[in-house]
Amino acid sequence: MTPGPALQRHLTLACSVVGAMVVAVDGTALTVVQPALQRDLDASFAQVQWTSTGYLIAVASLLVFAGRLGDRYGHRRVFAVGTLGFAAASAGVGLASGVGWVIALRVAQGVFGALLQPATLGMLRATFPPDRLGMAIALRTSAIGVAAAAGPVLGGALATQLGWRSVFFLSVVPALLIGVLALVVRVPAARRDGDGPAPGIGVGLDLPGAGLLAVTLACLVHTLVAVPEQGWTAAASAGLVAGAVAGGAFVRHERRAASPLVPPRLLRSPAVGTALGVLVAASAAMFGALFVGTYYLQEVLALDPLHSALRALPLAVMMVVGAPLAAVLLRRHGPRRTITAAMAVLALGVLALSRLDESSGPLATGGGFVLVGAGFGTVMVAATAVVVRHAPVADAGVAGGLQQTAMNVGPTVGIAAATTLMTAFTSSGARPEERRPHWPDDAFLSAMTPTLTVLSAVAALGALTATRLPTRVAARPAPTPPHDTGAPHPPADPPPGGHPMKSAHSETRHAPHPRHDFPGR
Repeated sequence: MTPGPALQRHLTLACSVVGAMVVAVDGTALTVVQPALQRDLDASFAQVQWTSTGYLIAVASLLVFAGRLGDRYGHRRVFAVGTLGFAAASAGVGLASGVGWVIALRVAQGVFGALLQPATLGMLRATFPPDRLGMAIALRTSAIGVAAAAGPVLGGALATQLGWRSVFFLSVVPALLIGVLALVVRVPAARRDGDGPAPGIGVGLDLPGAGLLAVTLACLVHTLVAVPEQGWTAAASAGLVAGAVAGGAFVRHERRAASPLVPPRLLRSPAVGTALGVLVAASAAMFGALFVGTYYLQEVLALDPLHSALRALPLAVMMVVGAPLAAVLLRRHGPRRTITAAMAVLALGVLALSRLDESSGPLATGGGFVLVGAGFGTVMVAATAVVVRHAPVADAGVAGGLQQTAMNVGPTVGIAAATTLMTAFTSSGARPEERRPHWPDDAFLSAMTPTLTVLSAVAALGALTATRLPTRVAARPAPTPPHDTGAPHPPADPPPGGHPMKSAHSETRHAPHPRHDFPGR
């Protein structure tokens, strides 16, 4: 069936929101059940860590290529494959007989998660007009905040009553529903912008470039995840060198390729590169601070996981509540002012957390988390709108993949930096053991202050970078119709006096631990 324009927008937004929530709930709930999974399957600690690391490497290394697949074959089709595959892999994890199968199926989840995430951005880019794009992104960001806050609670409740396997069945039904919906509901194909080819027409996959980028990101993510746990071993150094070599080869290949994976027309806009850099800085500062803050609440204040989560809840609440406000600010004040101010608020929030001590009460901790959540939520909405809005429809998938990659790499960098700095600044020279650094309170606090100060400086640097953004989101030329690729698109342009139809969107992942899966998460 082919819905009308209004219903088309509603269905596309629903698919995008539910798809993002499915991934977010799955990732946040996993951390809660990992100890039970380890006991039940008689797995080693390293094997359990790979249930997160394998997913993270798979999703991070394939996001851009998955976006290009959507640009060529239609974002609706790729989204359906991703969601249905994610549902099947989730059910498989719940039925797995050993930890080896769990790891393999988690990697499969990462592959399918990489397919669905950029596709949601591509669908929104083609379906929503510019004046509604920011609010669509804001609603999705709010939904992700709700999912990230609810995931540990739902996971803990299910694991307690029904066992850890039940957590992985949580996402099966909603993923199946939206996957089937994306296949059944037909929408017109996305149309071409004046500055790019029609979607699916003349779009090459660039398999060599995709392979080089995948190797680069896989080596980078693996090194960043391994170093906080194992230190700078020979293997970590080799991985970093291999990633650098592959990255250099990727850049050289892209300059010479007839149909590069990342088109020059996409990166030619200064706004896109700047917004991606801001997203990396914001997510690194926020997730690094959240990681340290979680240990502070449990180690120094001796709160149990539930009360610790309640102390940090203002962060998620501000992301949920502040996202729609961010869309209004973006429309009224433009990207430069909105994102610069939001990064400054984020930096101030991280700095406030750095001043906490063993006598700090709920007001002090809550105030810091409020600022962090308000700043980060606003940056997520506004910077994502800049990235996808400045991308031609033909490159919407790649733009979404780049945004998702930034949101996977940023948190990994932030948590790795936080762990490394905490170790370096600890007077006793203690190293983290397994998941929890058992440092004395005074040693932890002496390391926490300079560590969070550095992360605050990262956010401040992001604010300085944001001053290079445009004052307004650029308008796009009127599109012209292309062939049908299966991707959604708006109806024909209205007559003078109406409003042209265009769009975009984003996503992120929430995680209080270095072994979380960041989608985008």
